[in-house]
Amino acid sequence: MVDYLIFLAILTSTFSLLALGLNLQWGFTGLINFGHVGFMTLGAYVTVLLSLKGVHMLIAILVGASIAALLGLIIGLSTLRLRTDYLAIVTIGLGEVIRLVINNQELPVGDNWISGVFGVQNYPIPLVIIQPNIFLRIFMIGLLTLLGIVTIFALYTWVSSAKKQLKTFIGKHSIYQQEFLSRLIISIFLGLLLLAVYISGVISLYNYTPKAGLLLLCLLVLAFVFWRLEIALRSPWGRVLKAIREDEEVAIALGKNVFWYKIQSLMLGGAIAGVAGAFFAWQLSAIYPDNFQPQLTFDCWIMVILGGSGNNIGSLLGTVIFFTYNTLTREFLPRIFTQLSVEQLGAFRIMFIGLVLITMMVWRPQGILGKKEELTLDK
Repeated sequence: MVDYLIFLAILTSTFSLLALGLNLQWGFTGLINFGHVGFMTLGAYVTVLLSLKGVHMLIAILVGASIAALLGLIIGLSTLRLRTDYLAIVTIGLGEVIRLVINNQELPVGDNWISGVFGVQNYPIPLVIIQPNIFLRIFMIGLLTLLGIVTIFALYTWVSSAKKQLKTFIGKHSIYQQEFLSRLIISIFLGLLLLAVYISGVISLYNYTPKAGLLLLCLLVLAFVFWRLEIALRSPWGRVLKAIREDEEVAIALGKNVFWYKIQSLMLGGAIAGVAGAFFAWQLSAIYPDNFQPQLTFDCWIMVILGGSGNNIGSLLGTVIFFTYNTLTREFLPRIFTQLSVEQLGAFRIMFIGLVLITMMVWRPQGILGKKEELTLDK
């Protein structure tokens, strides 16, 4: 049970990074990217192949993120002059082209060249070879505890801000009451999940397993990326991105280089997705081109839409909800619908999440935490 929770926590953290990258591109800048998995693919393969060549994994992941950012630059220079719908078509095609090229290309795996269709295995994974002593294990547990405390404090601050609004704006009492209650429920939900992950992490770190070390590393990177994005998006740079999303003609009239800001958004979002790809590869321990199907991009879109576009906390919430649903239906549906085959159960799960998404679009098109006035679906 503990190992399974660690696995789910790593997967959720990895896709939270992926969702943050997409939210930057679409939620804050209004760029429709249907090939987001292409950035993830490049980050994964570049990191893994460099690691097999003896490159330190920290350098490998930075190079992988840089190559993914370079892809964003290439896409931007070649497609941002196009209209939004054409940009979507080009990106989904490019994401699939990257996967097919890797599938049909020979890759430099160590000292040999191996066909991409056979995948890449037996590559280095962070913190596998170390055998931490008791002091290092306590230090790692302390880092995990610190992350948990910071997260709880952030959730408390988030709920408290809604409570202050509730006390201040008496004229719109019902609106702010609903906001406060929703934040309180979400915080309790996330807090309970955090507690389960924390307990599993402490157990696995004390009785050290490599996956526990990978979880700690992934959570640290996720916390750092989230923190820096929040600061950047509240700065003048972030406000320009929002202005471009709402009406880029206004931003142009104010003297902003809209094209360059879009390039920056694509590159930074792509780099974040590249980092997510590295963690995805490290968790799988073996990667194949079919691990990077277009479905991953649309799963990421579901996460961002569910949580609310233009809201980083919403992206994290949408990812948690998506994998909670995914896990619960995988575990309990076979026990409820015993007459259905595995293929039918898989189709049912996809159909049901589609129904949830349709209902969400009708009832609350801005997502759980999104703001309706900032909705980008109609841009």
